[in-house]
Amino acid sequence: YAMSKYLFDCWIEQRALLERVTGLRFFNVFGPNEYHKGAMASMAYKAFLQIQQSGKVKLFASTSPDYADGEQKRDFVYVKDVAEIIWRLVEAEQSAHPIRGIYNVGSGCARSWNELVGTVFSVLQQQPMIEYIPMPEELRPQYQNFTQADMQPLAEAFGRHGWSLPLSSLQDAIGDYVGNYLLQSWQYL
Repeated sequence: YAMSKYLFDCWIEQRALLERVTGLRFFNVFGPNEYHKGAMASMAYKAFLQIQQSGKVKLFASTSPDYADGEQKRDFVYVKDVAEIIWRLVEAEQSAHPIRGIYNVGSGCARSWNELVGTVFSVLQQQPMIEYIPMPEELRPQYQNFTQADMQPLAEAFGRHGWSLPLSSLQDAIGDYVGNYLLQSWQYL
């Protein structure tokens, strides 16, 4: 999937189409309305379900000597922030200065799996209980230990319109997701 997106980005650039398109590279998006995604749902959602079912969360143990168990990092971004970014891009499209190019959409801050899961436990007012399990062999070749979006280009584009990036802290985003959606009988936006 990532390779196909990258190749499409290259195709756009090779054909000098960047001035005519707005492309977005989404990092680890989580939040309301992901319940249908099954195995592809976010770890924030999976952690909530595991805590509700067993009181603990299972994370893959690290396979790299550079990262302790659970300290592999991702750029987690709240779906409400993503929606606001997209809405601003639509607004810019209606202006004399649309925002063109290919942009990363993340928080710009890599956080560990331990931090993510710890935040879910914290919001639920529970002590973290994490079990590290072996990573399946088939995932090891493509597993990334670190991802972080470079948000500077999008921040600069937004700045030209007088906007700042609408990015929630991990604590605020998880708090909203768990408190206003996952713990409610109606979990949808």
